[in-house]
Amino acid sequence: MSETAQLLRVCEAADVPTDGALKVETGDLVLAVFNLGGTFFVTDDQCTHGPGSLSEGDIYDDVVECNFHGGAFNIKTGEVFSPPCMIPVKIYAVSVSNGAVYISAPTRDQDSQTTQP
Repeated sequence: MSETAQLLRVCEAADVPTDGALKVETGDLVLAVFNLGGTFFVTDDQCTHGPGSLSEGDIYDDVVECNFHGGAFNIKTGEVFSPPCMIPVKIYAVSVSNGAVYISAPTRDQDSQTTQP
């Protein structure tokens, strides 16, 4: 079975402050776009532990601390950096082209395939 992903335009690169983040809502996705020294990373915006917004969290090097309970994630890998979070945050493959940030987003068919038992 071949897997394909669609390229989804998320935002203009210039809209994301250097060493900062931007919350972006597109379709049914709510994303946190991070600019770490000119390199872009995208994760789901919602913390996996509670209702915190990662784009509103504090950033230290390549770690974002959730603004709700203070748990933290590695921005590059999505892995939990500190509790109370225990589940990694979803990350997306990112590309930058013509000044815009894009992610590889699975198609709806892929989503349904990955959620079936």
